[in-house]
Amino acid sequence: MAPPMSASGFLDALRAEGVSVVEVGDWRHHNRNHKGPWGPVHGVMIHHTVTEGSAETVELCRDGYPALPGPLCHGVITKDGTVHLVGYGRANHAGLGDDEVLRAVIAERGLPPDNEANTDGNRHFYGFECENLGDGEDPWPQAQLDAIERAAAAVCRHHGWTERSVIGHLEWQPGKVDPRGFTMAWLRERVRERLKD
Repeated sequence: MAPPMSASGFLDALRAEGVSVVEVGDWRHHNRNHKGPWGPVHGVMIHHTVTEGSAETVELCRDGYPALPGPLCHGVITKDGTVHLVGYGRANHAGLGDDEVLRAVIAERGLPPDNEANTDGNRHFYGFECENLGDGEDPWPQAQLDAIERAAAAVCRHHGWTERSVIGHLEWQPGKVDPRGFTMAWLRERVRERLKD
């Protein structure tokens, strides 16, 4: 049972991990907390945006759209490796997912197939949206991959979690494919190595 870190603690954790951070507007108080609780938190979820252009991507993830109001994540990781903080608290990123996956994340064991959508993920996961078209061809620059690794590790380090608390949207919600272009096994291995330091 981990309470979410404070917004200031989140910012400090990212910076301590060497992440380049930009604070966007009143991100500390931009959330969907009126729609339900935020926490306890159990993991970090990685997404791709299916967008092109950093400024447009950050704006979309902050504001959302009529059918899905923002924020759509906590941090947007753009191609240049910058993490843009757009919200803090409950965010519209994870949606409903598999309760067995959540139990596996909490226990930090291998993930079962995500074949149900019966559990509120927005309550339990930090979310990072990563600028990419998600077509399997749009490149992932090294600076961006490094920032994804550092951001995920920062949250894990703060909470004392292992790399098994880092999951992709595709591992949580049936029908999702993100992130596409690298594997979560590869990312978890990088996070595991980083957490040794």
